[in-house]
Amino acid sequence: MIDRLEMLIAVATEKHFGRAARVLGITQPTLSHGIKQLEEQLGVQLVVRGSRFGGLTPEGHTTLLWARRIVADTRQMREEMRASRHGLAGRLRIAVIPTALTWAAKLATTFSEKHPKVQFTILSRNSGDILSMLDNLEVDAGVSYLDNEPLDRVSTVPLYEEVYVLLCDEASPFAERRSVAWGELAEAKLCLLTPDMQNRRIINANLAASNAAPQTVVESNSTVVLTATVMAGAAMSVLPRDLADFLAVGKPIRQIPLDGHQHHYRVGLVAPYREPHTPLLTALLGEAKGIASL
Repeated sequence: MIDRLEMLIAVATEKHFGRAARVLGITQPTLSHGIKQLEEQLGVQLVVRGSRFGGLTPEGHTTLLWARRIVADTRQMREEMRASRHGLAGRLRIAVIPTALTWAAKLATTFSEKHPKVQFTILSRNSGDILSMLDNLEVDAGVSYLDNEPLDRVSTVPLYEEVYVLLCDEASPFAERRSVAWGELAEAKLCLLTPDMQNRRIINANLAASNAAPQTVVESNSTVVLTATVMAGAAMSVLPRDLADFLAVGKPIRQIPLDGHQHHYRVGLVAPYREPHTPLLTALLGEAKGIASL
């Protein structure tokens, strides 16, 4: 039954039988047969069938809610039994907003030093995708914004507050400035994260509050692309200070504090709310609190 419930979760997440089968590491006929068996067991149709995946029936949506709960409980039971025999072990999957990847690496490194049997998978995703992945049990935790996302039924640990700086090359007119006002970027060429990223929306709001509408010449979901664009002198960028410190080290890039009206947003660890958490998540939340306190 658990395997079939996991099949339903995968189909609902991928919205495609072929992709869901690949995620599960099984063949598509095996997946289709498993869903059919689950429907027979429950006595209802769960999936709208046609030439392609047609979505879930109303009964399918209800079953999906139960499936997530049952699968999560089963995984927690297995983890607690494993921890009681062998201590903390296994793999933690964390989805992280691009601007917080250095913090995620710091969290994973300090955690692994104390619990060497635990491995990490760290994925770069936008804040909306992180919430969906938590709901669909694709990841165990996330590092995301805490202030302006609908964070229902989650446990959170604030890690830091984003403070933004301007990145420019050494030939930029701003290179020798001690600070730059947001409004001074009105005529600037910028390279920024893509609009689906919460960081981009925050930066847009700060610029709009200063009546600045700069030209965005490069958009990317990779901060490496943004840094390379700045190094080439093609555009400037705006990034959180902590990330800029990491990306600019050893490079001919200047970081200039941004002054004026701006909003700062908290970033933290986000985990599905459960009472109790799994042993791994309990330890991870505790480690995050320790890092934040420093």
